[in-house]
Amino acid sequence: MQDKAAGSASPVEWNAAVYHRVSNPHVDWGTRVLARVPLRGNEVVLDAGCGTGRLTGQLLERLPEGRVYAMDRSSNMLEQARAHLEPAYGDRVIFLEQDLRSIDLPEPVDVVFSTATFHWLLDHDALFRDLLAVLKPGGHLIAQCGGGPNLARLAGRLDGLVAVMEGAEALQGWSGPWEFSSDVTAKERMERAGFVDVATSLEEAPTFLDDAETYREFVRTVIMRAHLDRLGDEALGNVLLDELTEMAAADDPPFFLDYWRLNLAGKRPG
Repeated sequence: MQDKAAGSASPVEWNAAVYHRVSNPHVDWGTRVLARVPLRGNEVVLDAGCGTGRLTGQLLERLPEGRVYAMDRSSNMLEQARAHLEPAYGDRVIFLEQDLRSIDLPEPVDVVFSTATFHWLLDHDALFRDLLAVLKPGGHLIAQCGGGPNLARLAGRLDGLVAVMEGAEALQGWSGPWEFSSDVTAKERMERAGFVDVATSLEEAPTFLDDAETYREFVRTVIMRAHLDRLGDEALGNVLLDELTEMAAADDPPFFLDYWRLNLAGKRPG
């Protein structure tokens, strides 16, 4: 369960202002991913699932003579990103409200960069084919998303609660809106799509939040947005959030989220 939306069947819109404020773990992970992107400084880059633009700004700093297509499916996210980026970067950043299942760029790009987004799409074979198609020959895909046993503890607790909760039938038996693949499966899919020099890996990213209020807001905004929309009952959703927060408070250490990140790298043949 988790992160940003670009090209999923889950509801599109987010509380972008809160996401911009609370998404520090994702920015920290993304900063390390960005450090692995090979850039001269004049490339054209697609930020696939740019969210509120916090990482896009770091990307633009590394592209003094380049440009970034900042793409997201959420108009709320793009509005926040525009306010954050446009004053500093002007026309070096082009905002695109698009679904990753139907990418339409004005030109091929040198790099596709993405964090915390790809797991929102269920068909990764199609995703990698589409990403390969927008790259120039020799272009790079450098990305990270949720993978492996991502948030398994929270998912198990949520499943246990909704299984016995009256009125939560919409969530009972629902697998969620994500694809958390293994590194082996991801490598096979990328190579099947046509990528070369493929490297994938899983890394544990344990995340600790400060207190009950922070934990509850983070889970509501970043992790369970699609679940709460699907449930369609605000009062029942608040009960779920309260129960999950109480369980997390009893953990040692408290307010722990068992994140795992799937790293992806590959090239379009030159």
